Amino acid sequence: MCIHNCEPEELFITENNELHVVVGTGPLGIAVMEQLLLKNKKVRMVNRSGKINTATSVEVVRGDATNESEFRRACSGASVIYNCAKAPYTEWPDKFPPIMDGIIQVAQGENAKIVYADNLYMYGRTHLKVSESLPNLATGRKGLTRAKMAETLMDAHKKGKVRAVIGRAPDFYGPGVLDSTLGERVFGAVLEGKPSEVLGNIDVPHAYIYIKDFAKGLVELGEDDEAYGQIWHIPSAETTTTRDIITRIYRLKNQEPKFRVAPKLFVNLMSLFNADMREIKEMLYLHEEPFIVDTKKYERRFNKNVTSHEDAILETMEWFENRTHTK
Repeated sequence: MCIHNCEPEELFITENNELHVVVGTGPLGIAVMEQLLLKNKKVRMVNRSGKINTATSVEVVRGDATNESEFRRACSGASVIYNCAKAPYTEWPDKFPPIMDGIIQVAQGENAKIVYADNLYMYGRTHLKVSESLPNLATGRKGLTRAKMAETLMDAHKKGKVRAVIGRAPDFYGPGVLDSTLGERVFGAVLEGKPSEVLGNIDVPHAYIYIKDFAKGLVELGEDDEAYGQIWHIPSAETTTTRDIITRIYRLKNQEPKFRVAPKLFVNLMSLFNADMREIKEMLYLHEEPFIVDTKKYERRFNKNVTSHEDAILETMEWFENRTHTK
């Protein structure tokens, strides 16, 4: 890893001098970084610590989006800013919108484009296939927060403050992803020969996307000038059930699938005492009803080149195995 004051120009032989700044160094931020490097882009990672928990020679600098002067220095020279930041799950309404506001403000000053990695919470409860044309009908705090952030960004684009594009995707899984439906409570459980801990109805269709496909889609959107000012649903491999996906993971290790499904009554009860469980309760509907994502708009504009669940599961399992060995 380079020291924080190093000059990016010294690190890479790139195809142009554009600087791509990735805000947030969680699993998705890392995946976006990797996709950019595959395209020989100049990359800078920004987070609130100035450190990154992975081996990389990419420049990593400290920058808090809610601290204008610090964040402006961190994003100095940016051509594109990828918003892959996250806030504590229980504090979204208070902590998340100021991050978006800070990114917009600095991007405007730098004349940088914004690519925002979004989820699908803002649509609320719907039995329809989820498409970009749906209104924001969420009533819960997290869905309302996501809706507010997206509306703020698109409003800034319409007013000419920044150029922005939003890429949305469902639950993701893959290397580095621990706190998700298909995270440590599944892959880690399989490696230990234990039951997977899951929520809701595991036999209804539910879309999952491989994190590298999400990242690749975000980078493709960032490169396409005509994509800006719009919202896009990024494609994944075929939609199947949670039971099917987890069964494939167990079969990869020659095990019979085992499930520990938390009943709705249990979630409701625990939400009275546990803040995290209150947040899970709010979004439980996503796992109780079919959740299918319409990605035709993206597919018409770009090639649908996604990773099969089989290959994604294999790569993810290899990451979890290596992580276990290096603990």
